[in-house]
Amino acid sequence: MKELLKNNLEAIQNRLWEMNDILYDHPELGDEEFESMKLLVEFLEQHQFSVEKGIVGRPTAFKAVYDSKKDGPTIAYLSEYDALPEVGHGCGHNMIGTMSAGAGVILSKVVDEIGGRVIVLGTPAEETNGAKVPMAEQGVFDDIDAAMILHPADESYESGDSLAMDAIQFDFRGRTSHAAASPEKGINALDAVIQLFNGINALRQHVTSDVRIHGIIKEGGVAANIVPDKAIAQFYVRAKDRNYLNEVVKKVINIAEGASSMTGADLHIENYELSYDNMVTNQTLSELFTSNLLTTGVKRVKKAKESYGSIDMGNVSHVVPAIHPYIGLDSPGLIAHTREFANLTITDNSHKILARGALALALTGYDLITNKEVLEKVKNEFRQA
Repeated sequence: MKELLKNNLEAIQNRLWEMNDILYDHPELGDEEFESMKLLVEFLEQHQFSVEKGIVGRPTAFKAVYDSKKDGPTIAYLSEYDALPEVGHGCGHNMIGTMSAGAGVILSKVVDEIGGRVIVLGTPAEETNGAKVPMAEQGVFDDIDAAMILHPADESYESGDSLAMDAIQFDFRGRTSHAAASPEKGINALDAVIQLFNGINALRQHVTSDVRIHGIIKEGGVAANIVPDKAIAQFYVRAKDRNYLNEVVKKVINIAEGASSMTGADLHIENYELSYDNMVTNQTLSELFTSNLLTTGVKRVKKAKESYGSIDMGNVSHVVPAIHPYIGLDSPGLIAHTREFANLTITDNSHKILARGALALALTGYDLITNKEVLEKVKNEFRQA
């Protein structure tokens, strides 16, 4: 049967390569991926998937289902297809979206015989306001047994962890006045932002080493001779564990409130992007995927590398067994979010790598459906975690 899966790949791989390159040529930013979504949806519909678009209130999100009508597990593959400003697909989401759609189709060709369901979820805006967050919150994964996504990288790595993250905006409002003639009449909102930065810099010494706090001044005044009545700072606050992150965020908010008291500026706090939870890799599922990936021609898969980024797949991993491994583009040291990375995703070698990734995802889904013992082990690990 696994040989049949390989044959199913060969039947569609030329189309997968075409779609990958089309996505590269027409990059779309998060929540604007209308043509990217259309491309993937049409491919899945051509292979008898039933598709619901615009799920969880996100116009470019979708849920594509192939149901065997027989009892069995439900396997989900997650597609990303948002690009980066100016850089294009410098994070390889053209490959991610195509590999997941391809894996879904490959596996769908055998589920009529082995049972179960295959779902491909279109998950927009991973780089900014990830749609996996409301999907996890609104029950999209409630009837799913395992969720997988595969990310290109310089080399292949096992699924690991990621940092939980909150994106927080601090909006200070003061009062304008002439900065030279009557400064005493003004309330300087920019001073409040500066005190916020100073306080956060002092806090860094007293948090664990995994914490990352980094921000910008989005607005800070309009002219040097006018006391700024509006100043806005935006920060990402990250930590390995969601509970500890919540503690750190409280401290950052206390600093902001102190800056407000010191300067007299009013303060409004809000999240300007959705919060991401830390990634909890299901090790049983990860080992299963790694073993399948090594059968496709990938020669080496390294242990998970320490991550200081944040991904919305983390939220998924808190509600369903999940993995987020990496497949190498045979370019050690390659840096993501660069044009060099984007350009590498459309080479002949990367096409072959894409095909291996799609096949490995499909093989892993097949194992979960046909091996009840392995699936139960995956679920038991998730319940304990």
